[in-house]
Amino acid sequence: MGNEGVIAVEKALALLDCFRPGEDSLTLTALANLSGYHKTTVYRLMNSLERMNYVVRHEDGNYALGPRLLYLGKLYEQSFHLARVVQPELQALSQASHESASWYVIESGQRLCLFRVEASEGLRHSNLPGAQFPLDNSAISKVLRHWGLGEPLPDEEESVPLYSSGARDPHTAAFAMPVFGVNDKCIAALALTGPSSRLTKERGDQNLSDLMKTTASRLSVKLGASKYFCEQFYGVETV
Repeated sequence: MGNEGVIAVEKALALLDCFRPGEDSLTLTALANLSGYHKTTVYRLMNSLERMNYVVRHEDGNYALGPRLLYLGKLYEQSFHLARVVQPELQALSQASHESASWYVIESGQRLCLFRVEASEGLRHSNLPGAQFPLDNSAISKVLRHWGLGEPLPDEEESVPLYSSGARDPHTAAFAMPVFGVNDKCIAALALTGPSSRLTKERGDQNLSDLMKTTASRLSVKLGASKYFCEQFYGVETV
């Protein structure tokens, strides 16, 4: 495929991205405004997408997403397993940081550890996947309560990763930050945990912060978050 063909494909996909919840039917003018493309280009590309059943055109001339996208979505849904995406990233994060890496979600008003990779060496803090804890004052809970439930944070704690030491166990510390998914909504907390004697706030300021931000941004994009949103939120380029 030549360069012009690649550009045409990218423009067609960008037009599909113009559809949002609450905006499931768009006029030609709206598509041109949202995409920044000339109306003639939009009309030509939408005709191609319509022929392939990726969009449908109603009697009033408005466009909507077509049945082919539902078919592809179902195929993706059947092949998609969260563990296949999250577990390798946790493994890499744990190896790079030499600390335990975990993935927490909110479940029944508590924080649930879905996935975890233990540190491979030295003193470690162990939890099993499936373990549940209260939404306390730990960094993990604060991430879930703030970005997941909308609870406020003190101004000094707005920057990520959040840090806590001794919140649940006097000898344990944690760094945590949110991971986002479809519609840029928080879906989990990514955490590094370890002994408070080793996992200090200074370590986060030195090197763990960028490492966690890069991992969280990459996971967010893989799980459906906007690349632009992730780069703005985490302040790192998403590869």
